[in-house]
Amino acid sequence: MKLYSDAELAQIIDKSIFRQISETADAMGVDCYVVGGYVRDIFLERPSQDIDVVVVGSGIEVATALKQRLGRKAHLSVFRNFGTAQVKYGSTEVEFVGARRESYHRESRKPVVEDGTLEDDQNRRDFTINAMAICLNSDRFGELVDPFDGIGDLLDGYIRTPLDPDITFSDDPLRMMRCVRFATQLNFRIDDETFDALGRNAERIRIISQERIADELNKIILAKAPSYGFVELQRCGLLSLVMPELQALDIVETRNGKAHKNNFYHTLEVLDNVAKKSDNLWLRWAALLHDIGKPKSKRWDPLAGWTFHNHNLIGANMVPEMFRRMKLPMDAKMKYVQKLVDLHMRPIVIADEEVTDSAVRRLLSDAGDDIDDLMMLCEADITSKNQVRKKHFLENFRIVREKITDLKEKDYKRLFQPCVDGREIMEMFHLKQGREVGILKSYIKEAVLDNQVENEPEALRRLLISKYDEMKASGIV
Repeated sequence: MKLYSDAELAQIIDKSIFRQISETADAMGVDCYVVGGYVRDIFLERPSQDIDVVVVGSGIEVATALKQRLGRKAHLSVFRNFGTAQVKYGSTEVEFVGARRESYHRESRKPVVEDGTLEDDQNRRDFTINAMAICLNSDRFGELVDPFDGIGDLLDGYIRTPLDPDITFSDDPLRMMRCVRFATQLNFRIDDETFDALGRNAERIRIISQERIADELNKIILAKAPSYGFVELQRCGLLSLVMPELQALDIVETRNGKAHKNNFYHTLEVLDNVAKKSDNLWLRWAALLHDIGKPKSKRWDPLAGWTFHNHNLIGANMVPEMFRRMKLPMDAKMKYVQKLVDLHMRPIVIADEEVTDSAVRRLLSDAGDDIDDLMMLCEADITSKNQVRKKHFLENFRIVREKITDLKEKDYKRLFQPCVDGREIMEMFHLKQGREVGILKSYIKEAVLDNQVENEPEALRRLLISKYDEMKASGIV
C-alpha cells in the first residue's frame, strides 16, 4: 500500500489513453473519471487491466468520439441496453458508462437506472475501496475524489460498504459474495457492521444466478489462502446456501469418548496446502471436494470407532450433480475433479503399507496423466498432528514417486495396456460384445498390472485360453 498525492497520481496516469480520454471529454464539455478497481489497485501497487471510466453525461457518446480520435487502430463496441461502451486500443480496454443513480425492486437485482451525478455513481458502488475516482479532465487531471475514505480502509485493511450495508446487499445480493471474495484476495477484514449485514441478508443470495455465484467461488478458490474466504462464508451463513455439501462437513460427533476430526477445517487445510503449490483451479476444486462424501458415509463402529468407508466413491458420485447445479463445466474439467476425488485415498493406502510395485502400477494405470496432480493432492491431505505418522506417510510417498518416475521412463502406457484387445478376444472365441468379453479383458489387464505375465501377444493368448476354459467349465459361457 502506497499513498500518492494528486500530482503523483497525475504522473501515474499520464499515459496516452488517459490523455486521449481527457482531451475528448474536454472537447465535449463533460466531466469524466477513472473509477473502481483500477484506482484501488494503483494504491495497492497491483497491476490492473480493468479500466472503467464514468462520464457525467453519455458514456457511449464519449466512447464514440474517442474511437474517432484514435482512428482505425481502435475498436468500439456499444451496449445500448446497458448504456455502456467499450473501446479497445492495442492491449488496452476501456469501459465507458454514464454516471447514474440506481433503485431496486426486491425481487430482482436489475436496477432502475437514471442519469446521475458523480456523487450518485459513487453512492451505488459496492465498497469504499471501489468507490474512489480520479478526475481525467485537464484542469483537475489526477485529482482523487474519495468521499467514503476508501484510502483509509485500504490502509487499515477493511472491506466496508459506502452506505447502509443492508441496502447495499439487499439491492444486489451478489455483492455479498464479492465482499468475501475481496476480503480473501486482499487479506482484508470485513468491517463488523458490514459482516453483520451479510448474515441478515444471506437468504437474498437465492435470487442470484448460479453462474455468478460460481464465478465468485472460483476467484475465492484461486486466492493465495482460499480457506479464509470459506470460513467467512460459513460464519455469515452464505455457505449453507451456496454449497450445503461443504457446510455439512462442519460437525464433530463424539460417542463413547471418541470424536472424529472436523472435516470442514481439515478440508480447508488441504485446500491451502494445494494452493501453496499449484494455481490449477480444478486441482483446488478437487481439494475442496475430496472429502465431500464423508457425511453420507459416516458410521459408528463399536470396535473401530467412527468410519467413513467408501467416502471417496460417494464423493466422486456427488461431483457431477454439484457441478451441474452450480453451473460449473460438465466437461473434462468435471471428470478430472471426479477422478481425483475418487482416487485420493489410493496413494494414502499404499503409503500406509509396504510400497509394492503392483500397487503403484495399478495407481499409475488408473490415474494416467493426472498422477502428479493426484500425488500433490494426497500429500496435501496429510494434515496429521502426529509428526511420526506424518513423516512415515511422506517418506512412503517419496518412494511411490520414485517408482512412478521409473515406470514413466519405461513407457507405462505401453506396459499397462494389454496388447490383445477386445476385438481380438471376440475373434478368438467367436463371442459377441458383452459381459464375457469384459471379464476376459479385465482378467488379462489385472495379470499385466500384477506383472504375472509379459505383455506380449502369445503369452496373453495362452492366458486367455486358460481363463476361457475355466469360464466354460463354470457355465459362464
